[in-house]
Amino acid sequence: MIRLLRRASLAVGIMGLVAAVLRLRGTGGTPPQSGGWRELSGPDLR
Repeated sequence: MIRLLRRASLAVGIMGLVAAVLRLRGTGGTPPQSGGWRELSGPDLR
């Protein structure tokens, strides 16, 4: 039983480490400079 708990905690720890590394390596960068919201007028409202 103890062996199972050790393996499970080790697996959870490794998965947490992998998630942390992936989060830190995220691209970040700048948001897109085009597209997004625009005001609708006249015929665009239909």
